[in-house]
Amino acid sequence: MMPEAIMVFAAGLGTRMGALTQDRPKPLIEVGGRTLIDHALGLTEGLKVVVNVHYRAGQLREYLAGRAVIADETAALLETGGGLRAALPLLDADPVFTLNCDAVWRGPNPLKVLTDHWREGMEALLLLIPRERAIGHRGAGDFVALPSGRLNRGRGLVYSGAQILHTGTLDTVPEAAFSLNRVWDGMIARGTLFGIEYDGQWCDVGRPESIALAEGLLR
Repeated sequence: MMPEAIMVFAAGLGTRMGALTQDRPKPLIEVGGRTLIDHALGLTEGLKVVVNVHYRAGQLREYLAGRAVIADETAALLETGGGLRAALPLLDADPVFTLNCDAVWRGPNPLKVLTDHWREGMEALLLLIPRERAIGHRGAGDFVALPSGRLNRGRGLVYSGAQILHTGTLDTVPEAAFSLNRVWDGMIARGTLFGIEYDGQWCDVGRPESIALAEGLLR
């Protein structure tokens, strides 16, 4: 079964953006004349879209009115895993896409790339960027891929923020707030976490200096 709904993560505090997020949530920062959330939503045609909100939630609610279903996390940040689990009744689908909104893409639609490679036996399929092509990203990488496409932890491949995920194992975590890394680790142990490299361009817009890099990519 192919995903029919997507969770767009937009609830972060955006503290690494410094002064740019003093008066707005990070998803409303503009890159190349469009907000980050608009860059993300531009990839979601034909899908039911759920967006979680926390910091300056009212601004995002108003901006997204009529364009997305809102998952309210104003009472407490639930992180990626907890936020996705809390939003499952709104998504009403399995599997689902998830997408971080703090990146820009140039090339094939990343969600279509994931769909083209989604297969039976996968609990999750992550879209990955080779470290040397991860513009704006400072980390050493998150995963290494086996010839089968299965993933292990290691340096080299950066998680792009886009994936397809079966949601059943979210209920195995007792805490309300938790990272999807907890779920992925269980999948690695079962041999059901897979990844595919993105052959387009991608820029992590996590810091103010990354905005110029992203705008250069889009030009």
